[in-house]
Amino acid sequence: MTTVSLNNLVKSYGNTQVLHGINLDIQSGEFVVLVGPSGCGKSTTLRMIAGLEEVSAGDIRIGGDVVNDMEPKERNIAMVFQNYAIYPHMSVRKNIGFGLRTSKLSKDEKDVRIDEVAGILELTDLLDRKPNQLSGGQRQRVAIGRAMVRDPAAFLFDEPLSNLDAQLRTQMRLEIKKLHQRVGNTIIFVTHDQVEAMTMADRIVIMKDGHIQQVGTPFEVFYEPANIFVAQFIGAPSMNMLKGIVKGEAIALENGTAIQLPTTKLNEDQKVAVGLRPDALLVQEGEGLFSGEVSVIEPLGTDTLAYVKVGDEEVIAKASGRTPPAVGDIVHLHAAPEAIHLFDADTGEAIR
Repeated sequence: MTTVSLNNLVKSYGNTQVLHGINLDIQSGEFVVLVGPSGCGKSTTLRMIAGLEEVSAGDIRIGGDVVNDMEPKERNIAMVFQNYAIYPHMSVRKNIGFGLRTSKLSKDEKDVRIDEVAGILELTDLLDRKPNQLSGGQRQRVAIGRAMVRDPAAFLFDEPLSNLDAQLRTQMRLEIKKLHQRVGNTIIFVTHDQVEAMTMADRIVIMKDGHIQQVGTPFEVFYEPANIFVAQFIGAPSMNMLKGIVKGEAIALENGTAIQLPTTKLNEDQKVAVGLRPDALLVQEGEGLFSGEVSVIEPLGTDTLAYVKVGDEEVIAKASGRTPPAVGDIVHLHAAPEAIHLFDADTGEAIR
């Protein structure tokens, strides 16, 4: 296990700068997920840590040592790619053992290491099979095994689950998390899927346009988003965002309604955005924050998502799965004061 530190990391392609001074400290044994939309720089960051991309400026430290000029094989890291990159003509045993091809271990020692890794990944009964005899999830485990067998200081995962179907992705998320709990190596995992980030990470690094927007635990980025981008990127469906202006002790919303101020730290006529997560905006009886007409419903079993027209805007709220409203119903929407997020409308930054 080892620490990984990025200090003012910059990446440019010609005159185009794609990473703008990234600073990040990853602790030994930590599971950190880099997440963001396509083009945000997350995979570029990972490839720079691996040594597959040159550093334009700044330092990368692994275990305290600057590795900018080190070859990938000298960095004591292992990378698992989006495509399995396993050899179709080799058995599972040989594919896993390929990671030891330059090792000075004896054949017996290599066999012991392969058997240990196969046991951890539940591949023991599949060691003599070829990749075309395996499922997608089993092939991905073989790719992970080839990385594990080297016993690296850190694992780098570049969207390893994106080629799997939904059920296999869920299964592999659980397996990778269990693997981390067993072996404890530092893991840096890149994904565009915020569900993967929330369910797997010790800490999440949310990126946009080559900048880090927020670093925090899943709890922190969900309940204490740093800005509007984080608030709407994390969580599905996305957070409702309503524009308004402070008037006295209330916020006059552009949809024609008003809500009481949840905080006194705002100035008269200050432009704000009010954020409400759909699962915190509830369809209930009695006067609430505001009312509106149901335009669409999405049954989800226990709950129902109701799309409600409030003035000229549409918000998503949660209703009962057993007794959902019908399209055309006028419903009242409620939210606890602590569920209301406020953001500066001009800067997008959270108002605490």
